[in-house]
Amino acid sequence: MSADRLLSMLLLLQTRGRMSARRLADELGISVRTAYRDLDRLQAAGVPLYAEHGRAGGYQLLDGYRTRLTGLSEGEARVLFLAGLPAPAADLGLAAEVTAARLKLLAALPVALREEATRTDAVFHLDAPGWYREAEATPHLPLLVDALFSRRAVDVRYRRWREPQEVNRRLRPYGLVLKSGTWYLVAAAKGRTATYRVTQVLDAVLSDERFDRPEGFVLSEYWSSYLDDFQARRYTGTATIRLSPRGHERLAANVPPEVVRSFDSTATVVDGDDWIEGVIPIESVEHACGELLRLGIDAEVVAPLELRQMMADTVRVLVRAYGLG
Repeated sequence: MSADRLLSMLLLLQTRGRMSARRLADELGISVRTAYRDLDRLQAAGVPLYAEHGRAGGYQLLDGYRTRLTGLSEGEARVLFLAGLPAPAADLGLAAEVTAARLKLLAALPVALREEATRTDAVFHLDAPGWYREAEATPHLPLLVDALFSRRAVDVRYRRWREPQEVNRRLRPYGLVLKSGTWYLVAAAKGRTATYRVTQVLDAVLSDERFDRPEGFVLSEYWSSYLDDFQARRYTGTATIRLSPRGHERLAANVPPEVVRSFDSTATVVDGDDWIEGVIPIESVEHACGELLRLGIDAEVVAPLELRQMMADTVRVLVRAYGLG
């Protein structure tokens, strides 16, 4: 975004002093021509910027000039990176801080940059949850945020999918992740780091125990590794299916992308027909049956026999239910 780039250029000049247009261009990943144009825009916006020519020359701010984000509270400083995410910030209990931080940030910008930032804000909006689902209630999320910032352990009652379903845990929170509208807590418990769905936290109480995150822990790296592991554990088998041309076209709208990729990479044309046969990964026979039934008459299961039989049994039950058998 050009407004972000202009602010980055201003901060580079403020923190590093004199810089040539070439160095600015390299730092910001833009062309030298664009760097010159941005420098002109900063000057036009009232930034006291001057150039010194010669081999050691460059662009420099007038001595003593600073752009400041004045008066930011500790809470407001924390949420600067959430300034464009009002809904997630509200989930975290930080809506008021976000609003105040945005106002102070805008007030600290030169007039021209302020106007451009306002225009940018007017044409972008993030709506994280997917279609056809209600926003999830997360009443304990603000308390977990407090635990994260204060580095205090939290005692929770948690509902999981296996028995016993309700368990008590003391968690040491390392971070929160918003994935497709769902909040997840990454925390240490019983000597290992794990992921907890925040909507499954039934009760939560801050403890007096304080802790430090492990050195070298990077939330984004952990989450990427967790997703890779989840995908590896998610699929427990494979199925061979046949799809009509229409079924092949509809596949991407009914199954995850990795299933589509697997089918396309193994697809072969069925002899004497325009149907295509391929192999897909499946989580379980029951889950695959539900997903493939969405494709109706445009899909046929070849193997395994157990899945083929379940598909046929389900269709027979439907026929009887509609009084047609």
